[in-house]
Amino acid sequence: MTTARSSSPSNAPTGPLRRAGRAVGHALHLPFTGTARGIRRATHAHGAGESGLGKLIELHAVNGAGDVLITIALASTVFFSVPTDEARGRVALYLAITMAPFTLLAPVIGPLLDRLPHGRRAAMAGAMLARAVLALAMSGAVATGGIELYPAALGVLVASKAYGVVRSAVVPRLLPSGFSLVKANSRVTLAGLLATGAAAPIGAGLQRIGLAWPLYGAFLVFVAGTFLAFSMPGKVDSAKGERRAHLASDHPGEEEAPERPGRGLRDVGPSVVHALQANAALRALSGFLIFFLAFLLRQHPLDGRSAAVSLGIVGIAAGLGNAVGTAVGAWLKSRAPELIIATVLGVALAVSALTAAFFSGFLVAVLGATAGLCQALGKLSLDALIQRDVPEAVRNSAFARSETLLQVAWVVGGAIGIALPLVAWLGMSVGAGLVAVGLLMALRGLVCAGRKTPGKRVR
Repeated sequence: MTTARSSSPSNAPTGPLRRAGRAVGHALHLPFTGTARGIRRATHAHGAGESGLGKLIELHAVNGAGDVLITIALASTVFFSVPTDEARGRVALYLAITMAPFTLLAPVIGPLLDRLPHGRRAAMAGAMLARAVLALAMSGAVATGGIELYPAALGVLVASKAYGVVRSAVVPRLLPSGFSLVKANSRVTLAGLLATGAAAPIGAGLQRIGLAWPLYGAFLVFVAGTFLAFSMPGKVDSAKGERRAHLASDHPGEEEAPERPGRGLRDVGPSVVHALQANAALRALSGFLIFFLAFLLRQHPLDGRSAAVSLGIVGIAAGLGNAVGTAVGAWLKSRAPELIIATVLGVALAVSALTAAFFSGFLVAVLGATAGLCQALGKLSLDALIQRDVPEAVRNSAFARSETLLQVAWVVGGAIGIALPLVAWLGMSVGAGLVAVGLLMALRGLVCAGRKTPGKRVR
């Protein structure tokens, strides 16, 4: 009894202190845990948590955040840290050393990953880990902009593309009940856009500490992505019943036997081929505008604003257009994807031509928003057509191959933007010409195909 009475007073003060400490700790971590729970509820809603789609949405958000941190670090070295003429030479060198080999490597990535259907989680984790290691490797060279920076940047591009190819193949495996592929892709894409927008100011803040700090942040983000990739459900590694898809028949004019591995996309629906041509034109416009406007607005800012503000306005407009297009695309998922693609091609051409004729800061921002919106709508409609017209056995491979071709189109557009003189009307005319080529190649086929299949709906 005596011992009990003597211990009680000594413990009495610790009770309120302990409770106060717990209350303070709870108050401090509540905003973070509350935000995390809110994000988890949003990503796992409508059955996405049970199917595993929620984890893929979170993984793609991590991917977007890490990529933008690396982009900020490279932009500070290759573009913003030197005069315009020297920056143009550096970016041209960047394209020559990284993008040019990438155009040769990109077509190989899809077929190579097709041979590893049972290792999709490992492939995504490997792409994340590779970028984490490369980000750390680039941190030593980013301040000087040395030549050793460029092979590492090429490795980042290849790893990023490999992740994108695998992610496209994984989405159909994780569809919740009642979800269309377009709706699922919209959710995944929107999560990446939101994460990119959230990480951009963080990357800018890290850059103020030091040029290498965004890369340190990217390292941590991609390490987290590596573990998140392995937490995906096991069914993403299943390859039951899958075969490889080809963009053309092995023997044109011949009907392939059912047992042969893979059918050409031309055999399963011309709409897919025309939609891919149209999307390639829109993706080339996007790559062209990014590089051409980056140098044009640096040398001739909009309406007396600074170069950074001018680029920010166009970048924000493009991001908003992309987000709106992603949201609208999910709503239009069952409505004539061929006609949607034809429409966005026409809109992109009209706005590009208008900007070439009456160049102004306002029209440049409108063009950026239009390009983002049209690219998002066009890509989601292409996804819908692949889902509708490509047999399930080769659908995943078809997504991988279409992603590769669109990336190559972006590189080609970017190279044209680097090579052109910095003349506003000339650049905007070339941008309009890129869309016009896609319109001439794809419009008639899309409209005819849309009229022939009015009853088909994408679930």
